[in-house]
Amino acid sequence: MNVAARPLQVRWYCKYGISYRELQEMLAERGVSVDHTTLYRWVQRYAPEMEKRLRWYWRQPTGFCSWHLDETYIKVNGRWAYLYPAVDSRGCTLDFYLSPRRNSKAAYRFMGKLLNNTKRWQIPRLINTDKAPTYGRALALLKREGKCPSDMEHRQIKYRNNVIECDHGKLKRIINATLRFKSMKMAYATIKGIEIMRALRKGQTESFYYGHLLGEMHLVSRVFEI
Repeated sequence: MNVAARPLQVRWYCKYGISYRELQEMLAERGVSVDHTTLYRWVQRYAPEMEKRLRWYWRQPTGFCSWHLDETYIKVNGRWAYLYPAVDSRGCTLDFYLSPRRNSKAAYRFMGKLLNNTKRWQIPRLINTDKAPTYGRALALLKREGKCPSDMEHRQIKYRNNVIECDHGKLKRIINATLRFKSMKMAYATIKGIEIMRALRKGQTESFYYGHLLGEMHLVSRVFEI
């Protein structure tokens, strides 16, 4: 197979919630012989690169919508790890962070990453989380350090965070198809690809291909110069 076409195969894996063996069968039906272990290596190589190259496209300004933050559980090498995603009030993906622990330090790193990747004028005045005290402590520390607007309101009302709670289920359906992650490095690399494909599916890059049916494929081809 042409090396340049590998990101397109990685896109299938990250988008459709299939296993490596299922992707191997799909490619075999198209006359392409690739072992599932090779597909695994491709995902580890190209999924993070896809997130890096497409970030400018899917992380466009979200106006002054409120932010919704939460965490969900995933299994990594038989142990629970915690995936922290953030979306705006329309459900558009903002950022994500994988941590082996669920504590104030993890919440601080996640919120710091989100703020660091957001221009000052794009930061909203309202942030919604669940009632976990870790978010409040992390936000207070970020305000003291001047990394977060001092007037940002932190709202901890469960039903107001339904927009991200609903997002978890869609993410889990894709992650569960991977069967299992053997390491944090493997998990985070794969999740980067999955989250980017989910952002594209939500229409966060449609302005670059105007809703064309194959526009997403063409965008991935463009950034990898295929």
